[in-house]
Amino acid sequence: MRMLVTGGGGFLGLYIVEQLRGNGHDVRVFCRSNYPALKQLDVEVLNGDLSDFAAVSGACANIDAVFHVAAVPGIWGPWERYHSTNTVGTQNVVAACQQQNVQRLIYTSSPSVVFDGHDHIDADESLPYPTNWLCHYPHSKALGEQAVLAANDVNGLRTTSLRPHLIWGRRDNHLIPRLIAKAKSGRLRRVGDGTNVVSVVNVENAAAAHIQVEESLRNSTAAAGKPYFINEPDAVNLWQWIDQLLTLANLPPVKKSISYAAAHRIGSTMEAAWKWLRLSGEPPMTRFVAAQLAGSHSYSINAAIRDFGFTPIVSMEEGLKRLQRDL
Repeated sequence: MRMLVTGGGGFLGLYIVEQLRGNGHDVRVFCRSNYPALKQLDVEVLNGDLSDFAAVSGACANIDAVFHVAAVPGIWGPWERYHSTNTVGTQNVVAACQQQNVQRLIYTSSPSVVFDGHDHIDADESLPYPTNWLCHYPHSKALGEQAVLAANDVNGLRTTSLRPHLIWGRRDNHLIPRLIAKAKSGRLRRVGDGTNVVSVVNVENAAAAHIQVEESLRNSTAAAGKPYFINEPDAVNLWQWIDQLLTLANLPPVKKSISYAAAHRIGSTMEAAWKWLRLSGEPPMTRFVAAQLAGSHSYSINAAIRDFGFTPIVSMEEGLKRLQRDL
């Protein structure tokens, strides 16, 4: 098969490329930058921007399946920054797949597309999209997801959306490095009472889910037109898990804390200050971050197991052992 991976040089995207190559597929990557790691995998690399439809359509030419992983992450910044890539860029990918007669489109979404500010405990895909958004990333990703799912069965295209939650593992260049940097500087605080549980997913398992659902879509419509939560079978206590990560890095556990109410107030104040004073960078705290760090967010993977046989390939214990090599 000939596969296209948008954002194939990123954290998750590179693992998807590696697993596809391991299965013997020809892979093309569409990304904005050059990544040395891709050269070692014998893949075709096309540079371009998702906002450029002609470039996206060209990247989809003669492709059997598209893994649309590229996105602009973050909790702060102008709407246009997120909308142009996460929404319009995804709409371009959908249109390009239809124009080039691509057969399958797998979209990398996020559980944040259904985050409404309240706790989710073993929630399933029946959760609705919220009407109010605490930041632009989930809003723009939700619009992208809706475009992908609406395109299912149009011009022979089968689509699905995967929502991996809290991706972690080796080569992480975002979540864990920031966590460790805050711990080393003494700025890391537990938000809330420390009892909240969350679902997490090792990056290799998140990548495997993409491979598994694409294989299913070739011969079945069971997963077509649907979103799926992707994470480890069992949720973890967030702050105990963070302490475990810090232990791997030879750092002490989190000892200082702040209430959710206080963090929410601080986040609201910082958002206003960053907005009106036009400060650069992200605020250290926002309402979205406060809710994420203090609340419970766990999701059922029963639908993914039922419809396309989602099977994690790395246990939590093995994943932590592999991660320790990088710390």
